[in-house]
Amino acid sequence: MPIFRGAQVFAQALNPEAGEKLEITADGGLEWHRNEKFFRALKNVRAQQGTLIIRSAVLIARYKEGQGGAMTIQEVEAAGDVVIESSESKAYGERAVYNIDKGQAVMTGKGLKLITKEHTVTARERFEYLTTQGKLKAIGRAAATQGENRIEADELSAVFAQDKAGKRVLKTLEANGNVVITTPTEVLRGERGVYNATTNVAELSGNVRIKRGDNELEGDTAKVDMNTNVSSITGGAKGPDGRVRAVFYPGSEKKKNEEKKPE
Repeated sequence: MPIFRGAQVFAQALNPEAGEKLEITADGGLEWHRNEKFFRALKNVRAQQGTLIIRSAVLIARYKEGQGGAMTIQEVEAAGDVVIESSESKAYGERAVYNIDKGQAVMTGKGLKLITKEHTVTARERFEYLTTQGKLKAIGRAAATQGENRIEADELSAVFAQDKAGKRVLKTLEANGNVVITTPTEVLRGERGVYNATTNVAELSGNVRIKRGDNELEGDTAKVDMNTNVSSITGGAKGPDGRVRAVFYPGSEKKKNEEKKPE
């Protein structure tokens, strides 16, 4: 379930080290505040560097001056119907701030959404991307979908690593708080979850429940192998005698399949 691929679009946007020109256009004009050291573009702003594009109502770029008057951008802030677009993904929000010195990009506001060719990620509070750590967080009842698979949690955190080609790919995905994983055949619930992209295996812990049709398993930890579609569940010391509980309804799967058949 390789969710969050392409999410590093936030940190790549308007990168002064990219070695490509930065072009900004705006219907309302461009202000240069020399004393405060920032630029402000107003109304229907479009900023592009390479294949990365930011669209917003207002865009502010803060900079510092070096020797010889050379400018170095320190922070870029976009506000009002923000769209950050790359060749692989689009991100939507009301406000986005990229602090280059801190290596942190944050997107907030209503309608937070990240769309790639394969995935959709939403959050109620914010997206955070830490460039030095290669970590993306979706906070506030976050959800990520890929096809018919969906994972929800109070917070989702993805860690990226560089592959042999130098591209950043998903390494692990962590889910914390009221975790719900939905697949075409099962609904899994727990307090915490970790997905390993290398092994394609997910692990859940804390009051775990696995439900398939009317049948249900309960325990302390569970492992889901996406390669084999096999789920296993174990008890823990906190449960009654550390035992696993299972409730099966004979014929429930057959009944469910019959209900799906067209008339």
